Amino acid sequence: MSIKTKVFAVALTALTLTGSVVATTSQAQAKPLGWGVGVGLGIATAAVVGSAIAASNDPYYNGYHRCGWAAQYNAFGQYVGRVRTCF
Repeated sequence: MSIKTKVFAVALTALTLTGSVVATTSQAQAKPLGWGVGVGLGIATAAVVGSAIAASNDPYYNGYHRCGWAAQYNAFGQYVGRVRTCF
């Protein structure tokens, strides 16, 4: 297990324990949900839809890749070679 995974696991455990303590020690009050829930659900939905759109970047154009060779130059403007580019 990597260090990043261990740190994440410890942080998640601490957050869970803190949340459970706060949830059990506070008094329950009946309130209307208000705007907060709607805004939160809207942001969550936008994140899911945005991720789905970003993950489906389709490099095909009518079923084919649009690839070709492009000249490559160095910082001084000298021709270095060709590189294959797809768009």
